Amino acid sequence: MSRKGNGLDNAAMESFFATLKAEYFYLSAFGDVRLLDAGLKNYIDYYHRRRIKSKLSGMSPVEYRLQAAHN
Repeated sequence: MSRKGNGLDNAAMESFFATLKAEYFYLSAFGDVRLLDAGLKNYIDYYHRRRIKSKLSGMSPVEYRLQAAHN
C-alpha cells in the first residue's frame, strides 16, 4: 500500500457493499452475530449464483461465465 489511493480501485467493492446494504442489511433484523453471519453467506451465494442481471442478458453471473466459457 505504498501508492496514493484511487477511487476507481474500490469501485467494484463499493458497488457490492451498496447493493448488499440496500437489498439485505437494511431490510433485515438480526438477533445476534451468528444470524448476521449466516444471512451474509446466503446473500453472497444468492448474489453470485441466482441474482439475475439485465446487463448479463438476464442471467446470473455464474450462468454468464459458464456460457462465455462454452463459446
